[in-house]
Amino acid sequence: MAKLISKTYGEALFELAVEEGKVDVFLEEISELLKILKTEEEFTKMMNHPKILKEDKIKVVENVFKGRISDEIVGFLTLIIQKDRYSEAEAILEYFLNQVKEYKGIGVAYVKTAVALTDIQKKQIEERLLNTTKYRQMEMHFSVDKALIGGMVIRIGDRVVDSSISTKLGELERQLMKIQLG
Repeated sequence: MAKLISKTYGEALFELAVEEGKVDVFLEEISELLKILKTEEEFTKMMNHPKILKEDKIKVVENVFKGRISDEIVGFLTLIIQKDRYSEAEAILEYFLNQVKEYKGIGVAYVKTAVALTDIQKKQIEERLLNTTKYRQMEMHFSVDKALIGGMVIRIGDRVVDSSISTKLGELERQLMKIQLG
């Protein structure tokens, strides 16, 4: 259900950005807004508190954000408060950011390796991904997971390429288990 809500509202916000010709403005403002929502726990607690009236929450949003971000974003926050969807605000805004990245041809890749990569290796992986995907630009996220033993796992959206040694060993183990000794 939450995924449907974030998709519905996120797409509406994205369509508004495209119609108004404000994709870049919304992208910048929503990126900053998300940082605030993720770091200001007291604000989030207050906005999700069931005993605080919607009207009071709307006043807070207007006092805090009006004049600092576009009226469309303030209006959007007001709308999700009125519709009791504020608890989904982060998911909605994340969905919007992902839509904008797709629209602009920016791929987001998560690369997990067994050992830390050099800057040259990271650049080579990024270039390879740019050459083998539809994206014009990549947002790269690298992490280390020693459990992989070797190789790497790359995730872009819902696609995963797993060339880790731990996975290959697991596959080999499954194949060996199928062999009947006779």
